[in-house]
Amino acid sequence: QLTLVESGGGLVQPGGSLRLSCGFSGSGFDYYAIGWFRQAPGKEREGVSCISGSGGLTNYADSVKGRFTISRDNAKNTAYLQMNSLKPEDTGVYYCAAAIQYYSGRVYCPPISSWGQGTQVTVSL
Repeated sequence: QLTLVESGGGLVQPGGSLRLSCGFSGSGFDYYAIGWFRQAPGKEREGVSCISGSGGLTNYADSVKGRFTISRDNAKNTAYLQMNSLKPEDTGVYYCAAAIQYYSGRVYCPPISSWGQGTQVTVSL
């Protein structure tokens, strides 16, 4: 069973930064891609970013390109999402999940683990 726990959310002003962490319990962390997803109030959950098991391949939603950076430390079984230049539209609950990353015309990163509690990110004055 794959268990991932998100942390690091909070309230931040527009233009601010946050770093989210995703802790993994279990074996084989470096086998899995890790995806970050978010769900804004009243909207469907959407993919934000994904990183391959080795960390060598990353991809981002257009809405966060140039502002967010995904990374991972396989020695610590942890993935991160550095979020800079935050905007009010980035507000939502952020989730991480183990994923399978593949290319078919574009990069796909569907989650394969259960959703955790997520971490709330609120961007507001």
